[in-house]
Amino acid sequence: MRVAIYARCSTDKQDTSNQVTQLRDFAARQGWEVSHEFVDDGITGKTAERGELQRMFSAASRHEFDLLLFWALDRLSREGVLPTLQHLERLTAYGIGWRSYTEQFFDSCGPFRDAVISIMATLAKQEAVKRSERTRAGLARVRASGKRLGRPQRVNVSSADVHRMKSEGLSLRAIGRKLAISEGSVRRLAAQTA
Repeated sequence: MRVAIYARCSTDKQDTSNQVTQLRDFAARQGWEVSHEFVDDGITGKTAERGELQRMFSAASRHEFDLLLFWALDRLSREGVLPTLQHLERLTAYGIGWRSYTEQFFDSCGPFRDAVISIMATLAKQEAVKRSERTRAGLARVRASGKRLGRPQRVNVSSADVHRMKSEGLSLRAIGRKLAISEGSVRRLAAQTA
């Protein structure tokens, strides 16, 4: 079986060498060939924008290996349950198995595969509901404080207004404050002929 290793650590003070060594040894004991090693050093797991993670998915899509082996699920992703589940489902869709070295129950080839995926899917759904509730609560709090939400209303300002205020000696910043527009907008209007 061709195995790819994925390892990650969050800071420069940490080191992935322990993860990689243990994963190589484990693969050797299983009689697996390590065909790829993807290592994201000093990169947070809270985003999928990781070079080696993306390279791994690209290689998986070309079926360059049969199984992805990672040290622990949080080494693969700390994006939350739903994105992590989506990563695992993406591997499964490519026909790639996955396995956590330290968490034996996270194994797409094992007897608990369907149970684990069902539990993760349920957790992902609950996470999405909680996120939605937190967003609504935050918006309600902001509205209660009197802040207006949504797109700002379009302010109808002409270049003639800007030129007039400029001729009165106001700075671009002062004009912007008076007209409730940005200094950049004032600059663009000032560049237009009145």
